[in-house]
Amino acid sequence: MSLIAIFSDVHGNLPALQAVLKDIEKRKADQVYCLGDLVDFAPWTNEVIETIRALQIPCLMGNHDERIAFDYEIIPLQKHNQQETKARAAAINYTKRTIKEECKAYLAGLPRQMKLTYNIKGIPVNLRLVHGSTRSNEEYIYENHDLNDIYEMLGEQQTDILVMGHTHESYIRTIASRTRNMDQIIINCGSAGRSKEGKPLATYLLIAISEEGIKPELIKLAYPVNKVINGILESDIPDFYADFLKS
Repeated sequence: MSLIAIFSDVHGNLPALQAVLKDIEKRKADQVYCLGDLVDFAPWTNEVIETIRALQIPCLMGNHDERIAFDYEIIPLQKHNQQETKARAAAINYTKRTIKEECKAYLAGLPRQMKLTYNIKGIPVNLRLVHGSTRSNEEYIYENHDLNDIYEMLGEQQTDILVMGHTHESYIRTIASRTRNMDQIIINCGSAGRSKEGKPLATYLLIAISEEGIKPELIKLAYPVNKVINGILESDIPDFYADFLKS
C-alpha cells in the first residue's frame, strides 16, 4: 500500500504546518506533496519555505507564491469588502518586504502541476495535483462545480484523481467515469494554515492506494492558534488576519 499526504495553502502559518508535518510523520506517509500558497497572512513566510525546502517536499506554485515571486501587482477581488481589500494588500506587501531573496527565487522555480501514476491490479491510475484547477492557479473549483466541466478537465488531462487547494474549503467528490469502469475522484485538500470551514483547524489529505482501491481521508488538526494570533499582532500584518483566526 502507498500512503500519500497532500496539503496546501499554508499562508505563512508555521505552527499549523508543523502540526501537519508531525501528524504526517506519525502516520508514516510514503510520499508528501504541497499544492502551494506558502506565503501571506501570517508572519513566517521564510520559515515555512525553508521547512518545505529542508524536507524536500515537492511543491506547486500557488497564486500567492506567483505574485510574490514575480512581484506582480495586487489586484482587488470582487468578493472582498473594503476592509478585507485593504488588509489583503497590506499583508501581501508585508511579505514582499520581508521575504528573503533565496526564498523568492525558490517560489519562482515551482511547477504548476504534477502528475503521479499508480498501478492497481495492473491498471494505471493517474493522479493530478494542481493549486486552483487544471487551467489556472487562480480558478476556484468548489464542491458544487459544474459536472460537465469537471469531466472536461479530467478528460483533457487524462486524470482519474484530481487534487487541488486554493478555496480553503475541503471536500471529496466521487463521480462515475465516462470512459473507464471505475470512479473518478475530485478532492480539495483544504487549507493547512487558513481554513475557511468555521474553525481554525489545519486540514490536509491522506490517500491510501492499494490493490483494494483508493481511499481518501481528510485530516483536521488542532494547532496553537493563539501563537499565530500573537505572531500576527506583533507583526505589521493587519489585525484583520488575527481576528479571522479568533472567529
